[in-house]
Parts: sequence; structure tokens; C-alpha cells
Amino acid sequence: MSPDVTAFFDDATNTISYVVRDPQGSACAVIDSVLDFDYASGRTDTRSADRIIEHISGHDYELKWLLESHVHADHLSAAPYIQERLGGKIGIGDRIRDVQDTFGKVFNEGTEFQRDGSQFDQLFVEGDSFHIGQLRGDVLHTPGHTPACLTYVIGEAAFVGDTLFMPDFGTARCDFPGGSSELLFNSIQKILALPDETRIFVGHDYKAPGRDEFAWETTVGEQKARNVHVGGGTSCKDFVEMRDTRDATLPMPKLIIPSLQINMRAGKMPPADEDGDVFLKVPVNKL
Repeated sequence: MSPDVTAFFDDATNTISYVVRDPQGSACAVIDSVLDFDYASGRTDTRSADRIIEHISGHDYELKWLLESHVHADHLSAAPYIQERLGGKIGIGDRIRDVQDTFGKVFNEGTEFQRDGSQFDQLFVEGDSFHIGQLRGDVLHTPGHTPACLTYVIGEAAFVGDTLFMPDFGTARCDFPGGSSELLFNSIQKILALPDETRIFVGHDYKAPGRDEFAWETTVGEQKARNVHVGGGTSCKDFVEMRDTRDATLPMPKLIIPSLQINMRAGKMPPADEDGDVFLKVPVNKL
């Protein structure tokens, strides 16, 4: 079955969020939503999430799932905000526990921060399946960018998060704690083993040199043939060498500090103090 897919591009973070609908009904899922955040002022905004809410409400869709491909380091999740208004369950990979353990220490969260994934409604493992109405989704564990990365194969479409980008841009970085270029290569092989006609929807696009428009949909066949990092039968050895060398030159994402603290809590803010104020921490020389 071919899902009905509507994409929402966020200019500030180059993130693409998706509303995925059962073409035979009203059930839908949201994948990788965005809560707008201005780092300079510390203010949040819901305009990106409100676009998604208006789309779902305006078509009388029924939201079943709010799916996270991983704990994002470049944008804040709007899953709790959308859930409060439309319902649905928030899901992520069960290796979120590893991410919570790592960054719970980085941000000195203390024992009150639960590292068991209980902030999420559903923790998925490889081989799990779920339904969006009559539309079946299957879960692939595709680590490398982070330990908890998942690919959601929904009907004949695969939502790969940051594992793969458009063929002319390549693949995700692997230099965050818990990342591994060798694991990423092996995860990509899982995706490329899907049928060539499988539609691939990527989590970001940065408009590769020579391309005028942003893009986010490709196919397994196109990735196998043309991906500049893994296409054409690139070996694991060559990929690891390229990826590790490239990653050593990359700066940290500008929103990594707020994103990790919030996204490892399923998009919820840290607990407020006695005055009701919320604060984020800035670890020094930790990232």
C-alpha cells in the first residue's frame, strides 16, 4: 500500500516533518515534528507545529502516532505539543535508554532524570510493527548517526531520518557520542536491501551544490546508483575513511545543547523550578 505523504519543510533547521496517512481512511502519523526555538532569546514558538495541526484538523484526520526517528541534535521536537491537541502515541527506538544515559551524564541531570525511556509511550525494537489505520509500518533499527536511530518502513515508503540524505548530498555524520561510521554503513545496507522502487523520505535537506530546489523524496534504486557516499558499490572501508575524515571538520549543530536536553525527554522541557521557570544547562568542554 502506498501511503499519502505530506511534507513540511522547516527553513530554520532544514528539517522535513511528515504527515503519513492511510490512503483508505483518516488515520495518520506525524514523523519528526519541529518546535521552533530562538536560541538568542530562549523563546519557543509553535508555528511549524501549528501548520501540521491545521493540516490534520482541516482534513479531519485522526492522529495515531507521533514518531521520532532518533533523538535530534539540530531541532526540538514538538511531539508533546501536538499530542496535547490531537492525541496519538509518541514512539522512538528502545536504544533511547543509551542516549539518555550518555547525555544524562553530560548535562548532569542527577537521579531524578529517568533513563529508562518512560517519557515515551512506545519503545520500538527491530522487527516491531504498528498500524496507521489499515496501513502497516515496520521498524528497522538503523544506528550509526545515533544508537537509537530507526527507519520506519510504512507501506512502500521508508522514512530514514538522518541516516541517508538525498543522493547528491550523501549520508549522516557519525561523530556524536554513541555514533559509528561502520554501524551507519551497515544500517544503510539494510535500507538499500529494500525493493528498488521503495520511496525514501529523508529527514533533512541542505540543497547540494548545483541544485536549485530543496528536495526530500528519492528511491532505494536512486540511492544505490547515485548516492555520493555509498552509491555504486562503495566498500565499508572506503566509506568509514571518508565519513570519519569529513566528520572531523564539522562544527556542532547550533541547537545541539537545547535539542538534546529536550528531545531525550520526548520533547518535554526540564522540570520547572519553584517559581515555574524552566532552565537549560550549557555543559562546558563536554561536546
